[in-house]
Amino acid sequence: MQHQRLYRFAWAVLIYTLGVILWGAFVRATGSGAGCGSHWPLCNGAIIPRDPHLTTIIEFGHRITSGLALVLVVVLLGWVLRVLPRGAAARAGAWWVVFFMLTESLIGAALVLMELVGDNDSVHRAIWMAAHLLNTFFLIAAMSLTIWWLGGGAGLRLRQHRSMSIALGIALVGMLWLGMSGAVAALGNTLFPSATLIDGIRQDFSPTAHFLIRLRIFHPLIAGVVGLYVLLLVGYTDYRTPTLLAARLTRLLLMLFGLQMVAGMLNLVLMAPVWLQLTHLLLANLIWIATIFLAAESLSQPALRPARITLPQRYPAAGVRRQVSGSDQTGPQR
Repeated sequence: MQHQRLYRFAWAVLIYTLGVILWGAFVRATGSGAGCGSHWPLCNGAIIPRDPHLTTIIEFGHRITSGLALVLVVVLLGWVLRVLPRGAAARAGAWWVVFFMLTESLIGAALVLMELVGDNDSVHRAIWMAAHLLNTFFLIAAMSLTIWWLGGGAGLRLRQHRSMSIALGIALVGMLWLGMSGAVAALGNTLFPSATLIDGIRQDFSPTAHFLIRLRIFHPLIAGVVGLYVLLLVGYTDYRTPTLLAARLTRLLLMLFGLQMVAGMLNLVLMAPVWLQLTHLLLANLIWIATIFLAAESLSQPALRPARITLPQRYPAAGVRRQVSGSDQTGPQR
């Protein structure tokens, strides 16, 4: 019963963390990152901001929810350590969750302290935004694996599934690459909004445009490559992991990726409204979670060993023993 409550709590922490991530994207999309000035952990030099503007409320709200997320993962770690024995995979997973939550907070603090928020359009901000997305995906992956193990999932057998490990590893790296390019593209859309679709495309190919504008074109191209690979991966996974859960996860992955492609095209056509940016990011995280669960299911299966066939010693080519009668014997007759 206690394990079941812990499992549900872990799911609740993951869902809450997704909400915090979306709120952080809302901060960026509305240009509210500088709402607390260059102060951290204080907000405009105060613990609680006085007479705050809307941007301050948005940024301060994100800090409060992020702090609560850190408290929740620490509680999750303590609960896991108290309930599960040493050596349990979920214990290591919970430690990684806390680690990546701390680095997530530090990256957010660095963005504020270095003033890589608001209207800042530097290369440094683009790099830090990509790193922020990368750490976020690592955090979600650690949470997903912890939930997998808390739910009774087996440990990963990477050496026994080398080809599958490589195939899934390529998919995960591709999704990280896609996510980071999306973070940079979203930053470009926020800082340099286009009036029309034609105007935006013209800017994307202009040699004099800002680098954030010219980088936007790479995101849909990467999405096409990763999407094609996901289609191939689904077929390969169905062949290598013929389990019911794997089949459901591959179907879910295809559905989510299809919705994501539609959301991406709408985001382009509608000039990236805030609500659609948040939907796009949510789908990206759900795709990432589904892929992590699919990898866990595929790489935790016992390796299938082909049955060994021992051929007879006397006639190995024929595969059968020849019945030797008295007349067939080669020795001298007596």
